[in-house]
Amino acid sequence: MSETNNSSRAGRLGAPGVVFIVVAAAAPLSIMAGTAPFALSIGGLAAPAAYLVAGAVLTLFAVGFTRMTRVVHGGGAFYSYVTLGLGRRAGAATGVLALISYNAIQFGSYGLLGMQFEAAVARFTGLDLPWWVWSLLAVAAIWALGRRGAEVSACLLGVLLVVESLLLAALVVAVVAQGGHSGLSLAGLTPQAWGHPGILAALGIAFVCFMGFESTAIYRTEARHGDRTITRATYAAVAFLAVFYALVLWALVQAIGDADAVAVAGADPTAVLMTVIEDYLGAAAGTITYIFLVTSIFASQVAFHNAINRYARALAEDGLLPAGLQRVHPRFGSPTRAGAVQSIAAATVIVAAAILGADPFLQMTIWVSTPGTIGVLAMQCLASAAVAAFFLRRTAGRATAVIAAVSTVALVVLLALVIVNIDLITGAGAVTNNVLLTVPAVAFVTGLVAAGLLRHRRPAIYARIGGEDAQRVLAENPQGS
Repeated sequence: MSETNNSSRAGRLGAPGVVFIVVAAAAPLSIMAGTAPFALSIGGLAAPAAYLVAGAVLTLFAVGFTRMTRVVHGGGAFYSYVTLGLGRRAGAATGVLALISYNAIQFGSYGLLGMQFEAAVARFTGLDLPWWVWSLLAVAAIWALGRRGAEVSACLLGVLLVVESLLLAALVVAVVAQGGHSGLSLAGLTPQAWGHPGILAALGIAFVCFMGFESTAIYRTEARHGDRTITRATYAAVAFLAVFYALVLWALVQAIGDADAVAVAGADPTAVLMTVIEDYLGAAAGTITYIFLVTSIFASQVAFHNAINRYARALAEDGLLPAGLQRVHPRFGSPTRAGAVQSIAAATVIVAAAILGADPFLQMTIWVSTPGTIGVLAMQCLASAAVAAFFLRRTAGRATAVIAAVSTVALVVLLALVIVNIDLITGAGAVTNNVLLTVPAVAFVTGLVAAGLLRHRRPAIYARIGGEDAQRVLAENPQGS
């Protein structure tokens, strides 16, 4: 562990840098270009406000989540938190689930990235290359950025995020200034709108759109003033995403008109944003949006790559993965060995998909990413329950325990909504959906079994699960460890 810590570029990231990384992982422009209009099509006019509800639930979650940063000083995030609250076996299982989930999301998203690059390059240059070529080039570029360290990625992601946010903000201003299609309204806040039969499904989809915000804690060891930086970054990321998503989607509704917005979004969710931007900001703005839609997805991939590498390093430091994965670059402080392994794995999946003739959107982006999405949402539930259990055992933390317990119930409900409506997300049949739902469950059970084997066969490594903080706290409170 000392090698990693001494070599890392600790203290380089401030709260803005962490916010840039985690918000970029959520890819707000790409969300507005497809996912949010899709939520509108099935949830009705209340869909914009659903993002505020999801944000409120995640703010409750953030109370306990950020309190744990004062206890856990490493970069294990969910893995470390679950270990502290629910014991080493649950912690190890969460670590395995984290690696599988984040990798699944990134592997799948390379399909979308390659597809968008293929279309953009063909549109602007006439060069027509298959999607997987662009995906493989992106893997190499993302590996190179990850190697240079999180602060370099934060600078790039900050620029891209600011541009795409300004573009969407300009759209909101233009729609409001022109009074929308038929006047501005708040019909989405009425009881009639919230009585729409699909609003619960839309709420589940809105919840998914915050994916990546939880990775703030992964950068704990690289942040200036760790506790304060991670706390500020977490709340800022949740608040920004909730308000921004709700505001932009509301503007899209106003631009089309309350009477037609749901039907238009249902006809072609992916065309709504581009059509509205060209109508209200002009054709040139539409071209710019097209370009930054591609960079938004690229930025999300960079953010996930960095998060995966840091999870792998934390698990390697604790003996759950090969020790070589904890090595960091002597100059840049980045987990280069973990980054190389992750990039090779991503390239292998892309090549396999190309050989099998997989559809880059349906079978790569949607089907491969869905188990990861379910896994990350499940980890949020586990982490919230762990926080409640951890602080319930401490008199000074009872208020935090209560808040965490409430957020756990809300998160479980939201996760259930996503699972129940998985057919809307995947467009697949029951057999495929059941397989996709089984993947995160198998990952978690595999972690439980592996931890059980370590406890009996390699107790010294088992005792290291969760890192030094877990060793100290579990020694004081050994029950359930």
